[in-house]
Amino acid sequence: MTDDVLGDLEPAGVRVRFPPSPTGLLTVGNIRSALFNWAFARHYGGKLVLRIEDTDTARNTEEGYQYTYDSLRWLGLTWDEGPGAGGDYGPYLQSERMDVYADVVAKLLAANKAYHCYCSQEELDQRREAARTAGEHSGYDGHCRNLSPEQIQAYVEEGRRPVVRLRMPDRPIVFDDLVRGEITFLPENLGDYVLVRANGYPLYPLVNPVDDALMEITHVLRGEDLLSSTPRQIALYEALAEIGVGGGRTPRFGHLPFVMGEGNKKLSKRDPGSGLGEYMQRGFLPEGLLNYLALLGWSIADDRDVFTMDEMVKAFDVRKVNSNAARFDPKKCEAINAAHMRMLPPDDFAQRTIPFLAGAGVLPAEPSADQLATLQAAVPLVQERMNTLSESVDMLGFLFVDEDAFTIDPDAAAKVLTGDAGAVLDASAKALGDCDWTTEAIEAALRASLIDGLGLKPKNAFGPVRVAISGRRISPPLFESLELLGREKSLRRLEQARRTVSSLS
Repeated sequence: MTDDVLGDLEPAGVRVRFPPSPTGLLTVGNIRSALFNWAFARHYGGKLVLRIEDTDTARNTEEGYQYTYDSLRWLGLTWDEGPGAGGDYGPYLQSERMDVYADVVAKLLAANKAYHCYCSQEELDQRREAARTAGEHSGYDGHCRNLSPEQIQAYVEEGRRPVVRLRMPDRPIVFDDLVRGEITFLPENLGDYVLVRANGYPLYPLVNPVDDALMEITHVLRGEDLLSSTPRQIALYEALAEIGVGGGRTPRFGHLPFVMGEGNKKLSKRDPGSGLGEYMQRGFLPEGLLNYLALLGWSIADDRDVFTMDEMVKAFDVRKVNSNAARFDPKKCEAINAAHMRMLPPDDFAQRTIPFLAGAGVLPAEPSADQLATLQAAVPLVQERMNTLSESVDMLGFLFVDEDAFTIDPDAAAKVLTGDAGAVLDASAKALGDCDWTTEAIEAALRASLIDGLGLKPKNAFGPVRVAISGRRISPPLFESLELLGREKSLRRLEQARRTVSSLS
């Protein structure tokens, strides 16, 4: 049975690309596009090409290149060809392909597929305004499309520097979008567009299709915002095929839905929550973030939201991507991430918290054997309670901080270390002074002393002890925390908290 996504193409012949710019920022929209291309390539056993669109030299940074590579590797979106991976279709940085573009443009001009346009910006603006006033289409009117040699010579003698425009076909351009179905663009809406500026600099509408053709890209999955450029690019693919540039195949297109933010507006790179770096800093798992981004337009099943990337690759069908805009929901994103946190083996979870604990100065980058043993013992107490890895600092930091540096959160002290807190702490210290140091014995001693002895409700009984031990109102289970912290440190912290009560009285 023929796959209508592939046509006559063998599955292993699938070639898709992800073309970011090295400007130092990848957005969740960028990553969603990269993910869908990666899943598409992996589903068919094809190849993902990483191509860096760095022709905008004013915005590129050296850090931006490395950030792009590191981010994709952190996500696990590995590429088969491109920087660091090599390949037969390089170079993979557009800034290193300028001679390629110049050669292609020369061939297009020689074959009359493109032409020089000498119109000044002022002339273009005047003619567009006149067309609008007359109620006519205001795109480029083809003024320079069929200039005579004498007219060209006159412009040259005036010193005009021309742009290069593609000669668009005078017919509708129709294509089957893999997400949206058949789409038709009429010729009156498709004026001859600029490929090269007057200064000789090639533009995106040229370099992108040229690279796709020369790298034999078979499918282009990209954002809906680029849909309007597709018919022009299809015309260029056809022209390139006619002059023998590339493999002669026009890629199949699939335009992915917009990702919407607050106020039902398209998520902008300036919006909070749009940049990948924020999720890395907060301690999202790559697999959790990717799982949620996959849901922005696609689902593995109607009744299932959580899945692994292996499961996504196996099930991915671009024809099932929804064409409607998808709303980015930060709370659901965090919930999906939390589900993946709970799926991690405890030892793996513990290892993933270390960079965050180390970054906060709580642990060294390479913990000692004793510190690692404590961390591994504490993980089962918090794994079900955490949504992101950065929360490990507040949840676990009290177990590792030096006693000289241990502090009680002022807000927790003001709300909890008041009233009967002094009596609670005194009774707790006495009860814990000589009991066996196991979770069960600690719990029994505190319940007997505080609930039975002082007649307190559990919340009032254990709240001051929790703040004394962890420095916070929220912590891992109290009795287990006391066991992990040890008798000596626990009693010292109860004493410190008692002094805090006195100072607040």
